[in-house]
Amino acid sequence: MAPSPVPPAPATPEKIAVLCHTGAGGSGVVATELGLLVAQAGREVHFVGSAVPFRLSGQRGLQGPYFHQVGGFAYALFDQPYPELAAANTLSEAILEHGVQLTHAHYAIPHATAAIHARAITGRSRVVTTLHGTDVTLVGAEPAFRHTTRHAIERSDHVTAVSHFLAEQTREVFGTAREIEVIHNFVDAGRFVRVTDPAVRARFAHPDEALIVHVSNFRPVKRVEDVVQTFARVASEIPARLLMVGDGPERPRAFELAGQLGTLGRTHFLGSFPDVQTVLGISDLFLLPSSNESFGLAALEAMSCEVPVVAARAGGVPEVVEDGVTGFLVPVGDVDAMADAALRVLRDRALYLGMGAAGRQAALTRFHPDLIVPRYLEAYARTVQG
Repeated sequence: MAPSPVPPAPATPEKIAVLCHTGAGGSGVVATELGLLVAQAGREVHFVGSAVPFRLSGQRGLQGPYFHQVGGFAYALFDQPYPELAAANTLSEAILEHGVQLTHAHYAIPHATAAIHARAITGRSRVVTTLHGTDVTLVGAEPAFRHTTRHAIERSDHVTAVSHFLAEQTREVFGTAREIEVIHNFVDAGRFVRVTDPAVRARFAHPDEALIVHVSNFRPVKRVEDVVQTFARVASEIPARLLMVGDGPERPRAFELAGQLGTLGRTHFLGSFPDVQTVLGISDLFLLPSSNESFGLAALEAMSCEVPVVAARAGGVPEVVEDGVTGFLVPVGDVDAMADAALRVLRDRALYLGMGAAGRQAALTRFHPDLIVPRYLEAYARTVQG
């Protein structure tokens, strides 16, 4: 008996909208870079947001990707702005005018809720929602948004999460049994590479100094004071400098602590430095002491640059950083353990080089866009076939 013919794979939709945060945070970075790669794969991509996404600037041409700005509206009876309604309206216009077939919403509130609203308004465009972390663990767990977030997850046509940890956390927090596909984040291994030019490194450190780096949005969950305390212990043992990249509410406290510990002269607060890949590329060690990370994109970017990572064992970080192979994982808040691990890496040249090489290999073989982007395209295709 002849075998049954294999049915053809469903076609990926040609026109896709992307709703995402537009700043330098991890979810916005992933959403923007994914959208750019989907556009490079020949799809028409429409970004919808309050501003041009951080990593979209300078990336558009006559063939797109396209950007639709969400407008604001001041009205005396509105005590606060309504970003979901404004985004739903702008997205509805894009769906109706351009024939958008699928909306990829990054973050449950307000993006998935806006996409679901636009789907109801237009009767078109299915919704894929990607959960990135704090939309579940912080915003979603807040009683004021709990039911709204659960509704966004339940009513999306397809849901993905960036780690197994986050998928399980979502099921626990909201008591949902719906399918959540895990698709890890990716890193552009062609851009995040080791920088070997000593003149670039000399801008921040002397040749005999270890260069330690931390990149985040300086929110309380990032525990940036732990970074400063860890560095103080390391710098008391070996020549070293610290680069603090990013900005946020905890930055003043970290700056003050560096002054109190006497390390301010060897600590550089670079703010929202746009050329993150170069800073990572010249660094020797990445510190990530966060109390919760759904994935740890900055750690992956460091690994791609052959930089070992010392991180707190929290959330989805163990899915990215392999303890003893690409770095070390320590208990949350254990500054002494983090400093000991950092010194172990920086004092052992063979260990340092081995971990750096292993991190680069992981970026190429587990988290490369060529592996991750096709999974999203397949998810899009399955979703529109419904």
